[in-house]
Amino acid sequence: MERDNGITWGGVLGRFLSALVLVHATYNPERLSYYHWAIAPVIRGEGLGGQGALKLIAGVVLIIAWAVFLQATRRSLGITGALLVTALGGGIIWLLIQLHLLSPTSLKAITHLVLVVLSVVLAVGMSWSIVSRRLSGQMDTDDVGS
Repeated sequence: MERDNGITWGGVLGRFLSALVLVHATYNPERLSYYHWAIAPVIRGEGLGGQGALKLIAGVVLIIAWAVFLQATRRSLGITGALLVTALGGGIIWLLIQLHLLSPTSLKAITHLVLVVLSVVLAVGMSWSIVSRRLSGQMDTDDVGS
């Protein structure tokens, strides 16, 4: 039985939402993130508190998720592709500022948009091999043996 390696908009959206959750769970300007829960108190000298084991487990889960996303992005886009997608996102943020749809002094809004751009880079990285194969008919070398 041949497996279907197609891509759907739902699949791309799922990858984007997963990346968005990962990025915002790691850090966000609303102060509801792993950074604010586990890392910032240690930096301030407050220690881990009574939830040290839970914070360690959550940190390891985040590192595993980041490793999966970054490895897939590196393999499918490479550094150049990731930089190009990032540059496109930066250009869009700049355009929003020029069109006065975004205030350059709104650090919180800009931070959220940067996190969205990072999520887009990771989602494109997770999806690009499949999209590229469909558009070009060429397989990545990682796919040939499977």
